[in-house]
Amino acid sequence: MSSQPPKEAVGITAKKSDDFSEWYTQVVMKAGLADYAPVKGFIVLRPYGYAVWESIRDILDRRFKETGHQNGFLPVLIPEGLLSKEEDHFAGFTPEVFWVTQAGNNDLGERLALRPTSETLAYSIFAKWITSYRDLPLKINFWNTALRAEIKATKPFIRTSEFLWQEGHTVHATEDDAEQEVMSILSIYRELIEDHLAVPAVRGFKSDKEKFVGAKYTTTLEGMMADGKALQMGTSHHLAQNFSKPFEIKYLGKDTKEHLAWQTSWGVSWRLIGAIIMVHGDDKGLILPPKIAPIQVVIVPIHKDKDAQAVKEKANEIAQELKNAGIRVHVDDRDEYTSGWKFNEWELKGVPLRINIGARDIEKGQVEFARRDIRDNKIQSPRTSLVDKTNELLEEVQKSLFSKAKALLDGYISSPASYPEFRSIIEGKGGFARAGWCGDQKCELAVKEETGADIRVIPFDQDGMPEKCIYCGQAAKKVAMFGRAY
Repeated sequence: MSSQPPKEAVGITAKKSDDFSEWYTQVVMKAGLADYAPVKGFIVLRPYGYAVWESIRDILDRRFKETGHQNGFLPVLIPEGLLSKEEDHFAGFTPEVFWVTQAGNNDLGERLALRPTSETLAYSIFAKWITSYRDLPLKINFWNTALRAEIKATKPFIRTSEFLWQEGHTVHATEDDAEQEVMSILSIYRELIEDHLAVPAVRGFKSDKEKFVGAKYTTTLEGMMADGKALQMGTSHHLAQNFSKPFEIKYLGKDTKEHLAWQTSWGVSWRLIGAIIMVHGDDKGLILPPKIAPIQVVIVPIHKDKDAQAVKEKANEIAQELKNAGIRVHVDDRDEYTSGWKFNEWELKGVPLRINIGARDIEKGQVEFARRDIRDNKIQSPRTSLVDKTNELLEEVQKSLFSKAKALLDGYISSPASYPEFRSIIEGKGGFARAGWCGDQKCELAVKEETGADIRVIPFDQDGMPEKCIYCGQAAKKVAMFGRAY
C-alpha cells in the first residue's frame, strides 16, 4: 500500500511570523476545520471544526442551564417593520442586512430580513408572554446562526456572512436584576475563554461609540491575537428599557401597578475557534487546549508486520482504559500511512497529547507520550500509571498554553506617554495601547481616523490612570485600551 498522503493533507507551508494571514488560512483548511462555500463570505464547517464548536457549546450550555436559562428556537426571517421598531438598533444593522424580497416568483408585500440578531423578533414575542411579575425573570438562550453581509474583508471564523453563535435574551423586574445578569454572563464567558480555551482576556466596558446598538452599556472580553490585533471574544449588554418601551414589554407588579421590564442580551460566536488558532497555533498547525479538544489523546501503534496484531491490541487496550477514565481518545491504526506521516497529521490537527506504542514499549511495560505544545517532547512512563500520567500531562499542556498566551498579551500591552509614541506603537508592533481618555467621542473618532485604532475596552480595573487624555491633553477621565482589531 502507498504511504503517500493525499494532496490536500500537505502540511503548513507559510510561517506564522512571516505571513500570518496565509498561515491562518492554511491551518483552517489543512487541519480540516472548515472549507470555503460557493458564496463569498460563507464557509462550510467540517466535522472536526464542528466537534470543536460542540465542545465550546456543551460547556456554555451546561453553565447556562445551571444558572436558570432555557433554550429556545427562533425563525430566521424578520419583517422589516419589526426590525425598524427600535430605530437606533435598526440603523446600526441596516448596512449588513440580507433582504428577502420574493417568495418563489411572487414579490413580497414587505421585505424580510435574514436575522442579523434577534432582539426585535424575540421581544415582539416576549411582549405576549409576559403579563405579571410571576412571569419574571424570563431567561432564554438560542443556539442559532446570524447573517450579516461581510463583503469587503472576510476571514474564516473571524468575519463571515453567516456564523454559528449563541444569543441570550433575558427580561427582569428591576434594573438591579438585569445588571446582575449582565455580569453573571460575563463571568461565565470569562470562565470559558480563560479556563477552557486558555486565552486571557481584558474585561471591561465598550465606549458609547462601540457599544451594542440599542444598549445602555456593553461589557466585553477582549483578547489579543499573535499578530498584535485585538479580537472581541464575547459581549454582554445591558439593554435597560430601550427595547421594552417600543415593544411594550410590561408586567403587573406586586403593587398591582404596570411596569416596564428591564432586559439584557449577550452572545459569543465561532470566532472563538479563530482565537484558539491565532493564539495557540504554530508553524506545524493547530494546537488545541485539552479541555476543548475533540480528541485529547491520539494513540499511534508502531510496528513491523510480525508485531502488528499484538501492538494494535495493546493500543486498543490502552485506549479503552483512557476512555473508561473519561479521556477523549482515538487510535490511528491505519496501515496505509507511515507512523511519521501520522505524527505530522495529528500535529497539524492540534491533538494535545500523543501516545506512541511499539513492541519494545510493551516489553518494557511502558508508554511513550509526546506533548503537542513543546519540542523535545518525548516522555516515557510506566504502563501502570497510564491514566494518572495522561491526566497530569493534559493539565500541564492546558496550563502551559494559558501561560504562553498570557505572556503574549502582557507583551502587547504598552503605556505610551505621548501621542507620537502612541501612534508609533499602533502603527508598529500593535497590541493594546493603554492610555488616558477624556471621554470625548471627538478624540476617539480622531484617533480612529488617524491611526485605525478603536477603543477596544475600558477596563474594569482603572488603577494607575494617566493624568491627561492621550489625544487632546485635557484631564483624563478613564483608562482606555486602544488597538486595531479584527
